[in-house]
Amino acid sequence: QVQLVESGGGLVQAGGSLRLSCAASGIIFSDYTMAWFRQAPGKEREFVAVTRWRGDTTDYADSVKGRFTISRDNAKNTVSLQMNSLKPEDTAIYYCAARWGPAGVQPQMYHYWGQGTQVTVSS
Repeated sequence: QVQLVESGGGLVQAGGSLRLSCAASGIIFSDYTMAWFRQAPGKEREFVAVTRWRGDTTDYADSVKGRFTISRDNAKNTVSLQMNSLKPEDTAIYYCAARWGPAGVQPQMYHYWGQGTQVTVSS
């Protein structure tokens, strides 16, 4: 029924770039707030970026502001995360998430989750 599938993760050198994508199905995509979270080993899942329906508002964690850009294409049911100037501390599993309602930074607010994609940044 509802499925979110991330792609684009991999290994990159510090200072490099990656672009993550999330393809959604089973929802009316334009009605949903979409977000990216990440989780490093031994740490709690943390907020990265969010975009409301139609991309009218966006927000970012302070740690990625100015380096990451979230965008959505409602016609293609996709949300992307462009990651530039990557740092080793960005290493984590990155998850796509969706919710019907306002934007939020707490993972428990989100209804649907992808399986995650690994991002590893080497020094």
